[in-house]
Amino acid sequence: MAFLICGPKVATCGIVISIWGVIMLAMLGIFFRTHSAVLIEDVRVTEADMHGDQNPPQTVYGLYNQVGYNCFIAAGIYVLVGAFSFCQIKLNNRKEYLVH
Repeated sequence: MAFLICGPKVATCGIVISIWGVIMLAMLGIFFRTHSAVLIEDVRVTEADMHGDQNPPQTVYGLYNQVGYNCFIAAGIYVLVGAFSFCQIKLNNRKEYLVH
Protein backbone atom coordinates (compact mmCIF):
# COMPACT_ATOMS: atom_id res chain seq x y z
CA MET A 1 0.00 0.00 0.00
CA ALA A 2 3.00 2.32 0.17
CA PHE A 3 2.72 3.23 -3.52
CA LEU A 4 -0.87 4.42 -3.34
CA ILE A 5 -0.43 8.08 -4.25
CA CYS A 6 -3.75 9.25 -5.66
CA GLY A 7 -7.39 8.32 -5.32
CA PRO A 8 -9.60 6.58 -7.86
CA LYS A 9 -11.06 9.78 -9.35
CA VAL A 10 -7.68 11.40 -9.94
CA ALA A 11 -6.33 8.15 -11.41
CA THR A 12 -9.31 7.88 -13.77
CA CYS A 13 -8.81 11.49 -14.82
CA GLY A 14 -5.14 10.72 -15.46
CA ILE A 15 -6.05 7.81 -17.73
CA VAL A 16 -8.55 9.89 -19.71
CA ILE A 17 -6.08 12.74 -20.16
CA SER A 18 -3.32 10.27 -21.08
CA ILE A 19 -5.44 8.60 -23.74
CA TRP A 20 -6.33 11.97 -25.22
CA GLY A 21 -2.69 13.13 -25.10
CA VAL A 22 -1.38 9.98 -26.78
CA ILE A 23 -3.93 10.17 -29.60
CA MET A 24 -3.46 13.90 -30.20
CA LEU A 25 0.34 13.90 -30.02
CA ALA A 26 0.69 10.76 -32.14
CA MET A 27 -1.48 12.32 -34.83
CA LEU A 28 0.49 15.58 -34.66
CA GLY A 29 3.73 13.61 -34.89
CA ILE A 30 2.48 11.82 -38.00
CA PHE A 31 1.37 15.08 -39.60
CA PHE A 32 4.71 16.73 -38.83
CA ARG A 33 6.60 13.73 -40.24
CA THR A 34 4.58 14.01 -43.48
CA HIS A 35 5.46 17.75 -43.64
CA SER A 36 1.90 19.05 -43.51
CA ALA A 37 1.76 22.60 -44.85
CA VAL A 38 -0.94 23.58 -42.36
CA LEU A 39 1.53 23.19 -39.49
CA ILE A 40 4.21 25.52 -40.89
CA GLU A 41 3.41 28.13 -38.22
CA ASP A 42 4.36 25.63 -35.50
CA VAL A 43 7.86 25.08 -36.93
CA ARG A 44 10.54 27.56 -35.89
CA VAL A 45 11.78 28.72 -39.27
CA THR A 46 14.07 31.75 -39.25
CA GLU A 47 15.31 33.95 -42.07
CA ALA A 48 18.72 32.33 -41.78
CA ASP A 49 17.12 28.95 -42.44
CA MET A 50 15.54 30.26 -45.63
CA HIS A 51 18.37 32.35 -47.11
CA GLY A 52 21.58 31.07 -45.55
CA ASP A 53 21.37 27.48 -46.79
CA GLN A 54 22.00 25.87 -50.17
CA ASN A 55 18.86 23.74 -49.94
CA PRO A 56 16.19 25.53 -47.84
CA PRO A 57 13.43 22.90 -48.27
CA GLN A 58 15.60 20.20 -46.72
CA THR A 59 16.33 22.47 -43.76
CA VAL A 60 12.62 23.10 -43.23
CA TYR A 61 11.89 19.37 -43.60
CA GLY A 62 14.53 18.68 -40.95
CA LEU A 63 12.78 21.12 -38.61
CA TYR A 64 9.46 19.39 -39.32
CA ASN A 65 11.03 16.03 -38.46
CA GLN A 66 12.47 17.40 -35.20
CA VAL A 67 9.06 18.68 -34.10
CA GLY A 68 7.57 15.30 -35.07
CA TYR A 69 10.11 13.49 -32.89
CA ASN A 70 9.27 15.83 -30.01
CA CYS A 71 5.58 14.97 -30.40
CA PHE A 72 6.35 11.24 -30.31
CA ILE A 73 8.49 11.69 -27.19
CA ALA A 74 5.68 13.59 -25.48
CA ALA A 75 3.22 10.85 -26.48
CA GLY A 76 5.56 8.31 -24.85
CA ILE A 77 5.55 10.35 -21.65
CA TYR A 78 1.75 10.32 -21.74
CA VAL A 79 1.86 6.52 -22.06
CA LEU A 80 3.96 6.38 -18.89
CA VAL A 81 1.52 8.66 -17.06
CA GLY A 82 -1.36 6.46 -18.23
CA ALA A 83 0.40 3.32 -16.99
CA PHE A 84 0.99 5.00 -13.62
CA SER A 85 -2.68 5.99 -13.41
CA PHE A 86 -3.74 2.45 -14.32
CA CYS A 87 -1.58 1.06 -11.52
CA GLN A 88 -3.14 3.55 -9.12
CA ILE A 89 -6.63 2.38 -10.10
CA LYS A 90 -5.63 -1.24 -9.52
CA LEU A 91 -4.17 -0.37 -6.09
CA ASN A 92 -7.33 1.54 -5.18
CA ASN A 93 -9.49 -1.42 -6.22
CA ARG A 94 -7.37 -3.78 -4.14
CA LYS A 95 -7.68 -1.46 -1.14
CA GLU A 96 -11.50 -1.65 -1.31
CA TYR A 97 -11.43 -5.42 -0.69
CA LEU A 98 -9.13 -5.37 2.30
CA VAL A 99 -10.70 -5.96 5.71
CA HIS A 100 -9.57 -3.58 8.45
